[in-house]
Amino acid sequence: MDVCALLLATAFGNTISEPNIEAGFARFSEIVGRDVGLGAFADAVAACLRDGLIREPVRLPEGALQCHWRLELTPDGVAAARALRTI
Repeated sequence: MDVCALLLATAFGNTISEPNIEAGFARFSEIVGRDVGLGAFADAVAACLRDGLIREPVRLPEGALQCHWRLELTPDGVAAARALRTI
C-alpha cells in the first residue's frame, strides 16, 4: 500500500491530533506499526491536501496560543478511504 493510501486508511479509523508534524508522524508510525520515513509522510500529507482528501492539518484553535497538527479527512477523503477498504 502506498503512503497516501496508508494515510487515508489510518485517518479513517483513528484520530491523530498532535502539537506538530513530527509528533503526528510518530503517532502515525505507532498506529501503522512501521516507519515510512518523515519525508514520505510529509509528501503524502501534501499530496492528500492538494487532492482535497484531507483538511489543512496545521490549525490554530480558538483561544489557543500555538498551532496544532491534526489529521482529518474531507468528505472526498472519507469516500477514498472507504473505497480502499473494498479492495
